[in-house]
Amino acid sequence: MQNEINTTLIIDAVKQIGKQFLDSYKKKEIPTTKEAFLVQLEEIETTCFNFLKPLINQHYPDIPWVADDEFDPDAQLQPADYGQYWLCDTMDGAVQYIQHLPGWTINLVLIRNGQPYFAVVYDPVADEVFSAKQTEGAYLNGSRIKAGLKADTDVMVAVFEYGHQAKKTANFEQKIAGSVAHLIKNFGVVRNYGPHALQLAYVGAGRIDLFLQEDLDTHNWLAGILIAQEAGAEVLTSDGQPWIWGTDNLLVAGKEIAALYLTSLT
Repeated sequence: MQNEINTTLIIDAVKQIGKQFLDSYKKKEIPTTKEAFLVQLEEIETTCFNFLKPLINQHYPDIPWVADDEFDPDAQLQPADYGQYWLCDTMDGAVQYIQHLPGWTINLVLIRNGQPYFAVVYDPVADEVFSAKQTEGAYLNGSRIKAGLKADTDVMVAVFEYGHQAKKTANFEQKIAGSVAHLIKNFGVVRNYGPHALQLAYVGAGRIDLFLQEDLDTHNWLAGILIAQEAGAEVLTSDGQPWIWGTDNLLVAGKEIAALYLTSLT
């Protein structure tokens, strides 16, 4: 049975672990070897997962957990075989955290019937919580948000992303180079900010006008996809088709902005 969840409780749990990480932010030395880097990355993932899972399981013991593995593309092609489950991206932007940079978030999404049902993206540095529940809108610190409505591409901010897993997309480098070149040609400002879900949430808040990625990164996207979608953004493939789980590219923007981008491709 899929009971309703206490969204305030879930948001508070995500904020608690986010604030713990904020307390230790910039306290460790920036690693200078791959081995040291991987040790810090593992510590982040273990600390976050081991905090959230038992805390939330006190209230929802029958909802299983699936840890995000962004380095395994096959695991991202379809939902896990559960009616509902928590998918925890322990820290999106962990590289920034380790490097003493802003732009890292704690993300948690409840997948129900193969679709994102409830999502939280918490940015501890800014103390901003983006959240959304299916059919109930998207929120920033409790206030409703809407995707941007700009009409002039000269003042639009577009972002591009790429994943870290092994690449299976044919001509991956050429696709990335081509898409970035096209964005630079057609949009006033083009950036790569880092944390995927936060950038998608920023689309929902009108801070970023268009998000584009040309390779598979499903688990990094899901929380942000729900927030952007509930804020009124279009969630599409890079050639304008409706996005479905397992598609290896993503375009997210307000309806009119997405249409402008797709028109520029022809």
